[in-house]
Amino acid sequence: MAIAAKVNQCIERASWIRKMFEEGAALREEYGADQVFDFTLGNPTIEPPKELHAELKRIADNPQPGMHRYMNNAGYDDTRAAVAEVLAENSNQPVTGAYVVMTCGAGAALNVVLKTLLDPGAEVIILSPFFVEYMFYIDNHGGVPVTVATDEQFQPDLQAIEAAITPKTRALIINSPNNPTGVIYPETTLKALDILLKRKEQELNIEITVISDEPYAKISFGEAVPCIFDCIENSLIVTSHSKDLALPGERIGYLAASPAMPDVQLFMQGAIFCNRVLGFVNAPALAQRLVTGLQHTSIDSDIYRHKRDLLYNHLSKLGFSMVKPGGGFYLFPKSPLADEMEFIRLAQKYRILLVPGSGFGAPGFFRIAYCVDDEMIERSLPLWTQLAKDAGL
Repeated sequence: MAIAAKVNQCIERASWIRKMFEEGAALREEYGADQVFDFTLGNPTIEPPKELHAELKRIADNPQPGMHRYMNNAGYDDTRAAVAEVLAENSNQPVTGAYVVMTCGAGAALNVVLKTLLDPGAEVIILSPFFVEYMFYIDNHGGVPVTVATDEQFQPDLQAIEAAITPKTRALIINSPNNPTGVIYPETTLKALDILLKRKEQELNIEITVISDEPYAKISFGEAVPCIFDCIENSLIVTSHSKDLALPGERIGYLAASPAMPDVQLFMQGAIFCNRVLGFVNAPALAQRLVTGLQHTSIDSDIYRHKRDLLYNHLSKLGFSMVKPGGGFYLFPKSPLADEMEFIRLAQKYRILLVPGSGFGAPGFFRIAYCVDDEMIERSLPLWTQLAKDAGL
């Protein structure tokens, strides 16, 4: 059966994902699942907070008539209000439920935003290393991704961003804490970015919207994660509860617009329309009801801090070079071999599964997802020691 040529090309571009999955499956078949150390997927193994289980039971024990029917495409009013309340607490902006759309996770939120903003040929700046799906999401809506490298500490390079802005630039996606690096962008950098973008907007007579992708915003290790609404006027938040409530399979998230955003009411109309016509229709009803009362709840970040420290401290002593993450649950070390794929294959010799940096637009690095059990991390440490020796560290 023939498929669209464009889709076939996208599959080829993402073939490293399939290849890593296939190689991992082969290793598990040969050695057993407990002897394979899989650090490839950002799929948390920790369970949701106990408050979530209590809320789920309360809802199940007290079913309300009509609770599974359609609702406004933007979501339940009380859910949107609960989300807005926390956003208002964390910013200096008067955020209300009118500025929130509940979505099927952050992926849906990004697609809704891009569908709302982009005309064919519009350019969207993404900072490398980046979440691989950004490229495909932008392409979904006729946009053109423009990749801009970050600096040696994986922080935004404002001069490089300025050089990449053209009359076709429509948006810029940032992700902090970042996947795959774990770095957090400080308030000073974000406010400097706002000044830069406003200057370029006036110079080129365009509008540039900053889309802040924030699924890891509540997982930080002491370093503040600034609210984008307080730093950049023309800004949006897209996020999910996949990480902070450990609910990746429930596909529940939201998009939120800064009240200071130009023509914000028109944007909200467009976003609600796009949520419907893209086929999401509305975020899952049960999941919305579940998270309404949990907006002040999150998993304990210290759980991930401990996992980070186990790996970061051990790998640093072995000679691996990396920026220490300020949040999230990823490490992004530099490959000790010039060809990171050669290092990835060498790691598989020790049954350690990693993701090449090329998949994130940063060849020469590799990603470790440490959202796995402590016991697995600890068992892997001797193998990391052998791997480091084999790689010449």
